[in-house]
Amino acid sequence: MPQGKVENVPDDGLTTRQRRRQHLLAVHTGQGKGKSTAAFGMALRAWSAGWPIAVFQFVKSPKWKVGEEAALRALGETGQGGSVVWHKMGEGWSWIQRPGAERDHAAEAAEGWAQIKRDLAAEAYRFYVLDEFTYPVKWGWVDIADVVATLRDRPGNQHVVVTGRDAHPDLVDLADLVTDMTKVKHPMDAGRKGQQGIEW
Repeated sequence: MPQGKVENVPDDGLTTRQRRRQHLLAVHTGQGKGKSTAAFGMALRAWSAGWPIAVFQFVKSPKWKVGEEAALRALGETGQGGSVVWHKMGEGWSWIQRPGAERDHAAEAAEGWAQIKRDLAAEAYRFYVLDEFTYPVKWGWVDIADVVATLRDRPGNQHVVVTGRDAHPDLVDLADLVTDMTKVKHPMDAGRKGQQGIEW
């Protein structure tokens, strides 16, 4: 696809401009590093375009301070680009009150997905990052048929990026853009742990 030129122009009756403005579902999967990093890079572009952004993190610990979160939250508060909201499952989600209760990760994931469905139906945001969302699907906490139907039928021009290893084949089939991050070499192979500024 040199210089952004498509090889085949579909016979769908749409103009180039209409085709360019269709919503996009992207999946970043595979064993290699960079799935979330790439999604947050796309979120930076969305912020610059002035789009409201929602990030839903499904697996990472709420205690883990992610650099992209600090940066995107700060940018969202400048009033120059799009607004940014950030939800972490490990915090029990911001709309769930469950003081003193034992954690139920499956229930939390289901509640998070229910909120995403409400937001998509309401067209609350223009750009969504569903970080590590492949895992709740893989573990059966969220129904893949519901995920596919919801993402396929989402209204308006809402872009969604899903990250995580082992993306479900139905999600891959539905997506417009799929990137498989392949690990060729990683510092952990040499016994080196993750470091600030690189992994978070």
